Parts: sequence; C-alpha cells; structure tokens
Amino acid sequence: MPDGCIFCKIAAGQIKADIIYQDNDIIAFSDINAQAPVHVLVVPREHIERVEDVKELSLFGKIFKAAEKIVRQKGLEKEGFRIVVNSGRSGGQAVDHLHFHLLGGRQMTWPPG
Repeated sequence: MPDGCIFCKIAAGQIKADIIYQDNDIIAFSDINAQAPVHVLVVPREHIERVEDVKELSLFGKIFKAAEKIVRQKGLEKEGFRIVVNSGRSGGQAVDHLHFHLLGGRQMTWPPG
C-alpha cells in the first residue's frame, strides 16, 4: 500500500467511510463529493493505479458483480444508472487508485463533461 493512498487506507479500515459493499477483493463506499443521489465508488482492495495497469482481467468481473449487487441494493435496476472509470489526469482521475463510479437516482446527461 502506498503511504498516501486514501483508498488503500479506507480498504484497510484506517479511514472511516460509508461502506456499501465489501468482499475479499472489492470495497465500495459512498463518494464524499457525490454527483448524484447515489454515488458509490467501487474499488479493488489491491492497489492498482489505473485501468490499464490491471493484469488479471477477472478483476473487472468482480468489480461489475459488486456493482450489480449495489444496483439492486439501491433499487437502481428499473430506472437505470451509470458506471464511469476515469484514467489519468486528462481522463479526470483524481485519486491514483483504480475506482469505478456508480451513479444513479437522477437523470444522467450526455456528454458528461
């Protein structure tokens, strides 16, 4: 775990967060800068900086399976939701730990900005 990685610290229980889901590989928690009524970050426990650094493609399946459980838990399956992953500064990545934004509870617009 890199010393300054806030998501690693959340996964290790060193920083409190509103945990929505967790298992051995994934942790999901409410985004403190929510952009929608439901805004959950789905994060691998292993420190991986960017999407292109993923070595085991099965990780994506684990992330999306966790997201599917959260969608059902939050009741988003009927109205819809959005899943976004940003990679790199120009892609909008603010924390250098791979994370997927699951957003719902309002009408999403396009383009996102």
